[in-house]
Amino acid sequence: MTSSPARPDPAAPGAAHLTYFVDGMDCASCVQKVERMVATLPGTADVKTSFTKQTLSLDLDETQTGRATLERNLKALGYTPSLLQQPKSTVPQAEAVKHDQSGHDHTGHHHHDHAGHVHEAPRPGQPWYASGQGKLVVTSGVLLALAWLFGFIEPRFATYGYIAATLLGVWPLAKKAVASARLGDPFSINMLVSLAAIGAVLIGQAAEGAVVVFFFAVGELLEGVAAGRARAGIQALAALAPKTALLVEGGSTREVPADVLAVGQTVQVNPGARVPADGTILTGTSSLDDSPVTGESVPVTKSAGDSVYAGSINTDGVLTVRVEKAASDNTIARIIHLVEEAEGSKAPTARFIDRFSRYYTPGVVLVSALVALVPPLLFGAAWHTWLYKGIALLLIGCPCALVLSVPASITSAISAGTRRGLLIKGGAALESIGTVRTVAFDKTGTLTAGKPRVTDVVGLDLDRDEVLRLAAAVESGSSHPLAKAITDAAKQAKLTLPAVTDAQALPGKAVTATVLGRTLSVSSPRHAATVATLPGALQEQIGAFEEQGRTAVVLLEGRAPLGVLAIRDEPRPDARTAIAQLHSLGVNTVMLTGDNARTGQAIARDLGLDVQAELLPEDKLRLIADLKAEGGVAMVGDGINDAPALAQSDVGIAMGGGTDVALETADAALLQERVTGVADLVSLSRATMSNIKANIAFALGLKAIFLVTTLLGYTNLWMAILADTGATALVTANALRLLRWKGRETPPARNPLSHATPRRA
Repeated sequence: MTSSPARPDPAAPGAAHLTYFVDGMDCASCVQKVERMVATLPGTADVKTSFTKQTLSLDLDETQTGRATLERNLKALGYTPSLLQQPKSTVPQAEAVKHDQSGHDHTGHHHHDHAGHVHEAPRPGQPWYASGQGKLVVTSGVLLALAWLFGFIEPRFATYGYIAATLLGVWPLAKKAVASARLGDPFSINMLVSLAAIGAVLIGQAAEGAVVVFFFAVGELLEGVAAGRARAGIQALAALAPKTALLVEGGSTREVPADVLAVGQTVQVNPGARVPADGTILTGTSSLDDSPVTGESVPVTKSAGDSVYAGSINTDGVLTVRVEKAASDNTIARIIHLVEEAEGSKAPTARFIDRFSRYYTPGVVLVSALVALVPPLLFGAAWHTWLYKGIALLLIGCPCALVLSVPASITSAISAGTRRGLLIKGGAALESIGTVRTVAFDKTGTLTAGKPRVTDVVGLDLDRDEVLRLAAAVESGSSHPLAKAITDAAKQAKLTLPAVTDAQALPGKAVTATVLGRTLSVSSPRHAATVATLPGALQEQIGAFEEQGRTAVVLLEGRAPLGVLAIRDEPRPDARTAIAQLHSLGVNTVMLTGDNARTGQAIARDLGLDVQAELLPEDKLRLIADLKAEGGVAMVGDGINDAPALAQSDVGIAMGGGTDVALETADAALLQERVTGVADLVSLSRATMSNIKANIAFALGLKAIFLVTTLLGYTNLWMAILADTGATALVTANALRLLRWKGRETPPARNPLSHATPRRA
């Protein structure tokens, strides 16, 4: 993703946001060419490209650069742009005509002219030989084979065949090379191959020139097919949600398109059918297979009140589900959107390779020219020999494998992680996760299940039910897990809650409200001790609860304590395993919680990690900053209070059932809600970086070997291009190995995905 420096004012006349499908832009070098071209145009900003989606989006000030100019430049590079939406633009009609002299249709219809771009990949269901690049490979291959056969009959015809094969293959490359040079990128890959192929013909090596073009075309085809495989995972995810749904109306059902379902409507999901929308079960009990969406391997039994996800498979019972999110905002849509955005966040290594290639390719041309000219001019060496070596160096220097080495690995890793419930929002996050020295965990809803329950109620001059009734009334307007535990306990006891007014929350401290004319609060013991004098017996009772790993809250009327409630939130079944896995990877762990120190220490002791307790949100930020000073730190959380800490850390990781705020702030999310997913993220990051380093080392190492052998006279042209094509193919194959990444074997989680609520502690 790149952004041009001159950002157009969205309110200015002529400003428009455009999104194009760019046919043929399906590889890393393609994206580079498009980004560099767009960056040279005045009035462009917020430029984002995706070779997985093959899209280009940008803000364009059409008073500076007309849309027709942008599209004409894309076509000159060999791509076919298709406007995906009608842009919102304030440019007057007269201005639009002025800046669009080509008569281009601005209504958003797709174009159907093709520029024969060499990276065109087969469309879904289309065989490789039916694509434009496939046809080019087949045609040039047939001409090459015929020329070789004629070599046994009449060598003159063979030479013509080789020349024809060379010119056929080099023509689209030369067109794009000239276009790139005209648009500010004179040292493109197409330019290197074109110069080498034409030079081979001019020095009488037409056969080798034809082989050069053929192998290059094959390499480009393989690169396009590999990009198609990376896209297939996201396309398969998009296909998970069913196209239709059974809408319940007036006691009957009718089939409607799933994408028109509105929030609040009720749908019926029959056994064997996919859930059409994110929602909440109203009636029925069934096992749901969430694996297509979250990677969870075991079907989870859900009933009334539980959340379900679009694309999940209902295995046995009939369910009625209330729609909670529109199709454009369901879990699948959000995952796809975040994965697509992930491509725009380049890893630091990828940015370095981009910068390196800008100097590397001109350097190759310079070295090639020196090799071809200096020995004949200064030392009287044979022109033919050194021209030949110079042309071979052009091919050896092609940076295809180098440019592809990082994005191919990143895309494969993100796709593999998504299929296993690990949502990573970009190459930068993926690279950083593996380098962290410390992982900081929130407690409630992260290390614990986020489903606390009231275990004890103790009253001072009030009976147990009255303490519970008043506390539940104060907490009735809160969505905090502890508040829900108290209100649920009151419901189970069938207590009637009085009316509440003037309710407000003091984050990390208390909730206050007026109940029956009384000013009441439910407070943490630490805060309660600052506003009231707690009797010694009550303090001993609170201490006993906390030693047992329970959270205590105090019911106060003004400054007078009325009672105490003990709440227990059990650790997740896999939390201890997750901590052990991180320690085996050499990563330190610490729990950051707003809960009291004794409860935090009891849970941390059981799980085997350090703890910092009684923290306010600002305290978490301070501790994250301190940990960052000692090395990389990742923060794992789920609630609104965690969002600042997630943003402050080097890598923020959200539990998938957490709040939208946490998910949007974090750099990664665990859709399965398994704590062991954190160790999986670290392992995936390290596997990816090892893959990238191997790719870069192989690409540069192979070039170094062929550089030496060429100068010594052992390498000819077809071996040089085979080395480049072979390196590209091997780098691609190595990157695609990440698609088979399995992660660490862990026992299946027992808890289904649930939408945890914001929390105080």
